[in-house]
Formats: sequence, C-alpha cells, structure tokens
Amino acid sequence: MKKFDTVFRGYDKEQVQKCLDEIIANYEALLNKSKKTEEENKKLLESIAYYQRMEDTMNRAIYTAEAAGDQIKSSARKEAESLVTEARHNANRIINDALLKAEKAQNHADQLRRNTNILKRRLRQIIENQLEVIEEIDNVDFERVDSN
Repeated sequence: MKKFDTVFRGYDKEQVQKCLDEIIANYEALLNKSKKTEEENKKLLESIAYYQRMEDTMNRAIYTAEAAGDQIKSSARKEAESLVTEARHNANRIINDALLKAEKAQNHADQLRRNTNILKRRLRQIIENQLEVIEEIDNVDFERVDSN
C-alpha cells in the first residue's frame, strides 16, 4: 500500500494524482489484458469447436471406412466361398467326365478283347478245318483215283 505525505489540509495532491494516474494506467492495462484474454478465449473456443467438428467428421469417416471394410471382407468371403464351391463343382464334373471316359475306354478294351478272342476261335476253327482237309488229302489214295 502506498503512503502519501501529509500537507496542509490532507494528503499531497500531486502524489495522490500520480497514484491515481498509476492506478488508472494499471486498470486500463488490466482491462486491455482482459479483453485480449477474452478474445483469445473466444478464438480458442472457436478452434475447439472447429476441431470438435473435424473430430466428428473423422469419427464418421472412420466408422464409414470400418463399415466399408467389413462389407468388403464379407463380400470377399462370400466370393471366395462361391469360387471354392464352383471349383469343387468343376472338379467333380471333371472327375465324373474322366471316370466316364475311363469306363468307356475299359468297355472298348473289353469289347476288343472279346472280339480278339472270337477272331482267335474262328481262326483256330478255320485252321483246324484246313488241317482236317490236309489230313484227308493225305488219306486219299491217289493210286485208286488214277486207275479209274
């Protein structure tokens, strides 16, 4: 606290005036500082609001991205399952076709074997018949035939 010199009829007017001028200057400085602080607070509040809006936007974007990612994963899973099912179906079809071809080839081979056996029997029979003819020729008496 400031002490003033006493003079006739109270305190020294110049000292009091000087003190009041200092108080006024300090008060004005404090008011200016308070206004600046309020303006800074206002700007900071606006910045906070801006960043909160950005945060909300980013949160929505993240949520949307997560949802899109989940949907892409689900779609990819379904497509993979579909491809696997189709591949299995194609594999089964290929195996069945191969089995049918193998069966046809086996049937054809069996038929050829049967035909070969039949042909062998017929040839054997023809050869045996020819051998019988040859044997009969051997048994024919050519001298008797010549005398006639």
